[in-house]
Amino acid sequence: MARPRTGKALSAAERMRRYRARRRAAGLRTATHWTPRVPVWSDHRIAEAKSLALHALAARRVSADPRLLVRARATVARWLGRYGERPPAVLVEWRDLLGQPWPVVAARATERSGEGARLRQSSPLATLLTEAERRRVHDAFRA
Repeated sequence: MARPRTGKALSAAERMRRYRARRRAAGLRTATHWTPRVPVWSDHRIAEAKSLALHALAARRVSADPRLLVRARATVARWLGRYGERPPAVLVEWRDLLGQPWPVVAARATERSGEGARLRQSSPLATLLTEAERRRVHDAFRA
């Protein structure tokens, strides 16, 4: 048997407002985002950290021997040649970036941001490292 109608029913929005008011009065806050107390190291974050380490090592090598920058430019030119008329925008971005002074290039390649991670995914700088250097970085991240 249903309850009799009184005509005083609250709308869903009004019920929610009152519910939230009761929660606030009890000292509770609405959670708008979640941040883990312990950092979560997913495989993706480990790969990004490894990429950052590789690029920091490559930046150190180029700083010691600026002639390596010529190899990086040649690599980008070779990659651009594969695409002909419509190369990926990130390769064009790398070509333009490698035309700037080395400190600017090194800062962008080792930037700890989403933009830096995006650039490192298609970077010619990692090609400047020897196999032994790459293996040393990969081994350092092995669990």
